[in-house]
Amino acid sequence: MTDVLLTVGTRKGLFIGRRSGGTWEFSGPHFNAQAVYSIGIDARRAVPRLLVGGDSAHWGPSVFHSDDLGKTWTEPEKPAVKFPQDTGASLERVWQLHPASDADPDVVYAGTEPAALFRSENGGDSFELVRPLWEHPTRSQWVPGGGGEAVHTVITDPRDPLAVTVAVSTAGVFRSRDGGESWAPSNQGVSAVFLPDPNPEFGQCVHKIAQDAVDPDRLYLQNHWGVFRSDDAGAKWTDIGAGLPSDFGFAMAAHPHRANTAYVFPITADADRVPAERRCRVYRTRDAGETWEALSAGLPEGDHFGTVLRDALCTDDADPAGVYFGNRNGEVYASADDGDSWQLLASHLPDVLCVRAAVMN
Repeated sequence: MTDVLLTVGTRKGLFIGRRSGGTWEFSGPHFNAQAVYSIGIDARRAVPRLLVGGDSAHWGPSVFHSDDLGKTWTEPEKPAVKFPQDTGASLERVWQLHPASDADPDVVYAGTEPAALFRSENGGDSFELVRPLWEHPTRSQWVPGGGGEAVHTVITDPRDPLAVTVAVSTAGVFRSRDGGESWAPSNQGVSAVFLPDPNPEFGQCVHKIAQDAVDPDRLYLQNHWGVFRSDDAGAKWTDIGAGLPSDFGFAMAAHPHRANTAYVFPITADADRVPAERRCRVYRTRDAGETWEALSAGLPEGDHFGTVLRDALCTDDADPAGVYFGNRNGEVYASADDGDSWQLLASHLPDVLCVRAAVMN
């Protein structure tokens, strides 16, 4: 089997798993007692750089990196992510660490709370605020969601380094086509059932976006009620939630190689945040949302209450793909066959907040 690195961010530290010859071994916790809300695996390097957004109750948030797969860690002498003094803001949390495409080999984006986008040109050693999004004219009307007001998703176009898409809780999708110099709301077709106008220009509570492996213009979106697809890089969205036991949820992931293939983990409701029908099941589409199939072989069969959060479902870049998820029960599950069958890798961990995986060459 392909060797894989799996990183698991929890409420109380980071755990790192390695699969070699079919056997998994885990180490951790790294960053003991720190909440790890974001992980980036920068595979553009000969040895992948691990980027971690830690949150210490005593020292506050920080971004760490490792160039030896977690054996040692570096924290910059000055904060890697810091709001300029004139903004009057201070960093609450780093929600997303996203290495850009091969066309920008040293660029890493950080999405934060308060809702802002930062850009690094040195692999994540230091970041600069992307001011045009921070100063967007709609910002005064953005409203925090249940988890705060944050940029929690960053999508870059492998064909065009100037094309960047972000999701903001709860302001919706914003797109830039000029490297962040200007931004436009891109929420046409995405509902906001909790607002008096359910179809506003912005204000949607988007939970996660994933990009199709073959067509970068095809995006999949899990909303606060509703699952959607865009075929034009987010300009318009179409509802694809029919066939799911619930279209509420947090997570969304795409297959690393197969076109039209994506994964969600349905949750019963915003007021009942447990797996839909109390069953531990990942749902997969292989036709861009026209149909969905439940994937449960090897997963618990009885009543289950482990909620999967927005960044706690991912794929690696193997073929067949590894698919991974962790839940708030502290369980981590893995599939090595596109999701057809599953095995429990770890249990009794702290709440799982995020997972990231990569094939090791």
